[in-house]
Amino acid sequence: MKNSQIKKILVIEDDRDIAEIERDFLEMNGFVVVHETDGLSGMEQALSGAFDLILLDLMLPGIDGYEICRNIRPKIDAPILMVTARVEDADKVRGLGLGADDYISKPFSPTELVARVKANIAQYERLRSAEKPAEGNAKEIDLGYLRIDPGARYVYVENREIELKNKEYELLYFLVSNAGIVFSKDHLYERIWGMDAYGDTKTVAVHISRLREKIEKDPASPEHLQTVWGAGYRFRK
Repeated sequence: MKNSQIKKILVIEDDRDIAEIERDFLEMNGFVVVHETDGLSGMEQALSGAFDLILLDLMLPGIDGYEICRNIRPKIDAPILMVTARVEDADKVRGLGLGADDYISKPFSPTELVARVKANIAQYERLRSAEKPAEGNAKEIDLGYLRIDPGARYVYVENREIELKNKEYELLYFLVSNAGIVFSKDHLYERIWGMDAYGDTKTVAVHISRLREKIEKDPASPEHLQTVWGAGYRFRK
């Protein structure tokens, strides 16, 4: 069982210099850090479920971070923070689509890294302790074409169950529960990811895009998950 006070971080990183920096700054901030240098060992550690956050490099020997994320996401209840040297949005979209909660690009400042780790863990804990019990008592949302069962966290489109990653579900549930209201990317990032000073709001756009692919008849011309140019996003019933 995880200690509610001391948080344990798994760092999967093959560059020892970067891993030492990550370890030093995380330990200075009170975290316990376990380091693995290859994909197979890292995945085995991650699947133990003993960690409060996984810090996952994408380019690893053995198996890469994408494959690790694909394998561990359905089996662990902890945030996955990707660390990538790649700048292409397609790589970030792929990682987030496989279930990563957020990403941080190399080179990064150790201060930002620690802040992002703290924020991701804090947001995960808030969602587990506050929102899920509330959802368990919430009524089912039934819009005909779209149905959300908050207690079981199931989503159906045209009576067909669709699979949503954790943050995709949280984002959709929030927007549907506040249908018609326009929310900025910054507001959504702070609300769903729990971060305002740090982070990349492109993450919101990526998740909106993936949700459109799953719930819209024509993702290129969305009827429900609408962009309000210069303002943000809203859900239209």
